[in-house]
Amino acid sequence: MGLFSKDYESAGVGISKNAPKKKGAALFFDIVGRKIWNLFGLNLLYMLFFLPLLIGFIALGFLTRNYAAAVTVIVVSILAFMVLIGPATAGLTKVLRLFVLGKHSFILRDFFNGFKSNFKNAAIVGFIDCLIAASAVASLSVYPALAVQISRLMYVPMVITFSLFLVIVMMNHYLFLMMTATSLSLKNLFKNSLALAFVALKQNLFVFIISLLILAVMFVFRIWLTPVFWFLLPFFPAAFIFLLNSFVCYPVIQKYVINPYYTSIGEVNPELIDETPTAEERVFEDMGGKEKPVEKRKKGKGKRIS
Repeated sequence: MGLFSKDYESAGVGISKNAPKKKGAALFFDIVGRKIWNLFGLNLLYMLFFLPLLIGFIALGFLTRNYAAAVTVIVVSILAFMVLIGPATAGLTKVLRLFVLGKHSFILRDFFNGFKSNFKNAAIVGFIDCLIAASAVASLSVYPALAVQISRLMYVPMVITFSLFLVIVMMNHYLFLMMTATSLSLKNLFKNSLALAFVALKQNLFVFIISLLILAVMFVFRIWLTPVFWFLLPFFPAAFIFLLNSFVCYPVIQKYVINPYYTSIGEVNPELIDETPTAEERVFEDMGGKEKPVEKRKKGKGKRIS
């Protein structure tokens, strides 16, 4: 069917089952194209867990009217966000990993299954991530001020702080993926994530740079096209960035963590097994690529019945 042409009434030959499988960027954009509405929905679901921050921000406006109540709301809201954002990320990651593996997913069920089953570890990781992110942001104002007042050597701890922050960001490329795909302890999750942050440096920098570019575009929208920014925010870019992360980094986890485990016990990673039915198991034959194109009927002049 020609979706973008006038000839939308003709059927093509279909897609052959033996057609070469897509890889790399072609496969990624194929997933995005097929799952685009699911990604919008997942992004919206994920953004709901940012509501505590919004409530805390609104409470700032009441500091002068009722200071004690406003501070209480702000503190509770921030703590709620710090506890919930990790499990929400685990739920999002679980669904996106299934997308990457080409497996069916019941979005809400799998999201909240990942949320609940990984709540403890994910809450701890999310809480730590929030503290580290807040420290990194604070260092942007603290160290430059100290460098002006004391010495330019204060830029050194700022560089060290951001270097550590970058390593932790790259560890997060793997923490939630391994958390939802394995039963590793929290200690081993951190250990493996730290190792993979350096082992797969090329993949990590690629995801980090692309994510920064996407966020930079959103920042430009925020400054110059504010209505566009607020329109896109509920649906973009969180799910897309996490999908990119899952697509690029999960194969690394398979290679260095999951596959070696199954090899050690003499089995094959079930995720690598092709579940396509064999010729003996197949009930109907796939005729994709063999069918003759069906042309639209030529419109003729019929007799008018009076």
